[in-house]
Amino acid sequence: MREQLHTIPVNEAFDIGGECPICNMRKELETKAIDFTMGPSYMEDDVRAETSKLGFCERHINLLHGNQNRLGLSLIIKSHMDKVIKDVEKLTGSNAKIPAPSFFKKQKEASGVASYMEKLDDSCYICHKVNRTFERYISTLFYLHRQEEEFRQKFNRCQGFCNRHYGLLHKEATKHLSGEQLRNFLKELNLLYLDNMKRVREDLEWFIDKFDYRYANEPWKNSKDALPRAMNKINSIIN
Repeated sequence: MREQLHTIPVNEAFDIGGECPICNMRKELETKAIDFTMGPSYMEDDVRAETSKLGFCERHINLLHGNQNRLGLSLIIKSHMDKVIKDVEKLTGSNAKIPAPSFFKKQKEASGVASYMEKLDDSCYICHKVNRTFERYISTLFYLHRQEEEFRQKFNRCQGFCNRHYGLLHKEATKHLSGEQLRNFLKELNLLYLDNMKRVREDLEWFIDKFDYRYANEPWKNSKDALPRAMNKINSIIN
């Protein structure tokens, strides 16, 4: 089964620990995608064609820049700019269609340029590469939860999930589970999410209290890293 090909990275994501094992999965995929893009592959024609077509989102262009391969990134961006210039020249040339104005109703159809730019703004080579594998990882998670008691125990020992991935698991659960399995999974998931959100919230509250002189001599308990952990819970940010 395809799911079995991804059991190791899914298990490893839960073994790492932290506030959201699903974030661990995605971060690992993202790191590998950045390394792949900035490695020798950027000279390959098929990869360059995809990066030229799709470009990169704001987050991933910054991560690519942080990879330190400035020449490689410059070549990739130049090829992308060449593609955009060529496409826009075609869209704005003498044969380009311009939406006809109307005195009776607002123009509903976006111009070719506007549609192109909106599509371009929503596309990213790294996101596309990560998402293809990430979807299979999520399917594998449900496969393991159905088939392996050891994984179910590991799932129930984790420290919950961030908002985004809690919602994702809720959504995907109905595609992979049914009946009693679905009810049990959602019960476990809800408990994990709420118990661990409350745990981090309490740590964050104590972190705030420590700025009050009345608590200056009190121990930090588990609150020193409460802020980045809370950021992970609410915005899927992992340091």
